[in-house]
Amino acid sequence: MSKKTRILYSIPNFDTAGSGKVVRDLVQGLDKTRFSPEILVMHTKGAFFKEVEKLGAPIHVFPYETPYKPFWSFPFRLLKVVRFFKKHQWDIIHSWHWSSDFSEALAAKLAGIKFVYTKKAMGWGNKAWHWKSVLSSQVIAINETMMTAFFTPMPKVKAIYLPLGLDTHTYSPQAKNKAIQQAYNIGEQDFVVISVVNMVPVKDIEILMEAVLKTQLPNIKLLLVGSDQSDYAKTLKVKYAKAHSQIIFTGKQSQVQDYLSVTDIFVIPTKEKGEGMPMAPVEAMAMGIPVLGSRVAGITDILKGFENQIFEAGDTSALCQLLIDFNRMEPLERQQIGSAMRKKVLEQYNFERFIGSRETLYENLMAKSLNKNMRTTQQL
Repeated sequence: MSKKTRILYSIPNFDTAGSGKVVRDLVQGLDKTRFSPEILVMHTKGAFFKEVEKLGAPIHVFPYETPYKPFWSFPFRLLKVVRFFKKHQWDIIHSWHWSSDFSEALAAKLAGIKFVYTKKAMGWGNKAWHWKSVLSSQVIAINETMMTAFFTPMPKVKAIYLPLGLDTHTYSPQAKNKAIQQAYNIGEQDFVVISVVNMVPVKDIEILMEAVLKTQLPNIKLLLVGSDQSDYAKTLKVKYAKAHSQIIFTGKQSQVQDYLSVTDIFVIPTKEKGEGMPMAPVEAMAMGIPVLGSRVAGITDILKGFENQIFEAGDTSALCQLLIDFNRMEPLERQQIGSAMRKKVLEQYNFERFIGSRETLYENLMAKSLNKNMRTTQQL
């Protein structure tokens, strides 16, 4: 029986379920006859951590990110991480850290462990990203723009485009949730718009609100699903929700499918900086709900083939017109568009393809390492 490949997934925490969901899916989905997954976090806070614990995989708590300053003592602090990695001797460390910090990659290199990181967002503003990429055995880009903008100009970096995926059984068309309809006074004739979003300025939720109001449709309602406790969200609530009853902040919700089920269309209006690969619109597509999105990195990938549903970032009038157009459609026409979008998810972002692509990457890394060791032995 061949030895299982030990994979360590490092992620700062499970405070939010964004990347945490992906890590959970990877740990759950890997073929356990070939791989042995473990998890590394900096702390155990966060509601989603309880969900991850249910997987039964070993979880380590260790401060694996090392501050660079003061520079004179950086090697000594880094040595603690190197010793921690060497102690456990994982075969591959797959990092889901959002930052450009390269200390983890350097520690893995010094410990003789292959290091992979997933580039999750479009930030690329400092040299640390360069070093993190160069030190990595493999970099995973989750949208096509990352490849052309970041990694193509860096031939020494081994980068590959591998989009994320999801469980298309969990996210599938379902009947409208009556409890949600009653809770928010949603009638059968209402045209319901939704955005499931982390409410920070870059998401440009204000553009969506303005577009909804500009339609002047008497039956339109906007559901904003996500934590509404940030200063930005509180400002929007004061400015819009109090004056306009059709704009509804639901707060953070664990069963997003219930909210998606009562909606007619999903909108993601992100600003020009772009996204990595936003999963909320993909979840909506998987449930057969049409999606509108701004023309920015990450969103254009998932809406390829549906260019008529893309608007220029920040263009309230264009988004307003799209909402009016979809409201005028017969329900069957919207359903056909939603079905076509679900088909795209089934073909390109399904769970099996997502897990299989990572398993292949890990096996290729191990095979290259084995071949390198064999050549070294033969030379000796």
